[in-house]
Formats: sequence, structure tokens, C-alpha cells
Amino acid sequence: MKELLPTTTTFDVQNRRSGIALLPVGSFEQHGRHLPLATDTIVACLIADQLARSYPVLQLPPITISCSHEHNAWAGTVSISSETLSRIVRDVRHSLDRAGVPALVLVNGHGGNYTLSNVVQEANANGHCMALFPAREDWQDARKAANLVTSSYEDMHAGELETSLLLHAYPDLVGPLTSADDTVAEDRRHMLTTGLARYTATGVVGRPSLAAANKGKAVLESLTDSFSALLALLSTS
Repeated sequence: MKELLPTTTTFDVQNRRSGIALLPVGSFEQHGRHLPLATDTIVACLIADQLARSYPVLQLPPITISCSHEHNAWAGTVSISSETLSRIVRDVRHSLDRAGVPALVLVNGHGGNYTLSNVVQEANANGHCMALFPAREDWQDARKAANLVTSSYEDMHAGELETSLLLHAYPDLVGPLTSADDTVAEDRRHMLTTGLARYTATGVVGRPSLAAANKGKAVLESLTDSFSALLALLSTS
């Protein structure tokens, strides 16, 4: 799993002279019985590694614990506060500024990290250069390209998309799958108040039984293609 920790040397970085850094942001939270707690970190690093192979960017090591408070009902979930996550990101940005890397892209693998959107907006309003990737539209394009059956709302957690990505990249990390793992929870309007446990007994919201390795490969390829537009925007900022 070399994608989790970049192996570039200081001389590699000097020779590449990239003005854009990628910071994967994952989590450590339950993903049902079939996926590991580190799934979001693995996904974020998988995307960042593919981008670093395809574009002249600097890949940073991941933030592995973030804001997973909605999953507190399940064993193994660990969270930090939104304030702590925001400060870590800001500190990384300050360090990159001092190192002469003006642009930072947060490659977010956990949908519950709402605070990152505000951090990015505030940074750009204050004259810095920061982006959040993938955007909602990037995920939508990737779902379409991979012919995923479920929508992004139906497939909230540990479902078709995440399971497909791990089946593609790390099939040995995926446990047995049956339709019994599928959970439909279309009305989750009070989740911020009650947590996710109100809507699913297994921790899954989605249909992991529909996952396939070729879908995960197509999702990753689509996201890699989508990044080119963001790269062009950051390169001119």
C-alpha cells in the first residue's frame, strides 16, 4: 500500500518544482463489516497517488483521522474536532507557502468533513490558493462513467462506490459481500442531530453488493481526467 505514504525524496521535489500540493484527507471510522476503518484514507490516497502519477504535483502524506462524529455509535471510530482539522490544514498551507508551493488541493475522502469547504473558501478570500477535490460534480461524472446503479444520495457510506474502489485497488481488504449488507435509507434529514445509527443497523447506507472492480477502475480514471480542469485553473491563479 505504497500509495498511503509518498516515497519521493527532497531531490525529487526540487527537480519537479511543482507549485501545487495534494493533501489527502481521510478518516478512521466504521465502514460496515466488509470494509476497513481506514477506507476513506485509502480512497483519498488512492486518488492523490493517481493524480501525482498523471500530473506535475507534490503528493503529501494523509490526514488519517478527521470529523467522523456521526459514526460514534460503532466501535473503532475515532474523531478530531472540526477546529483541529481546520488548524491542521491551515498549518500545512502556511508551511507550503514558506516552501514556495503556493497552491494546495485537499483530496477529501470523507463526506463528513464539511468544515473543509469553509477552510478553502476563507483561504481564497484571503488571497491564498486552495481547492477541494473531488467536487460533487466530479463524483457525479465518475459515477456516470462507471455506470454505477445507485445515486450519490442513495450510496452514502460503504456502498457501491467505495466498495468498488477497494475491489479495484485492494481486493484483499474487502470482506464477503451479500445483499444482506445493502441498506436503503432515503430519508436522513435528522442525521446531524441523531447520528447515522438512527438510519442503519449495519453502518452501511447503500448497496455494496453491486460493487465491482471494473467500476472502481472507471471511477478512478474519470476523477483523474476531471482534475485537469482544476489543474489548469490553479496554474493560472
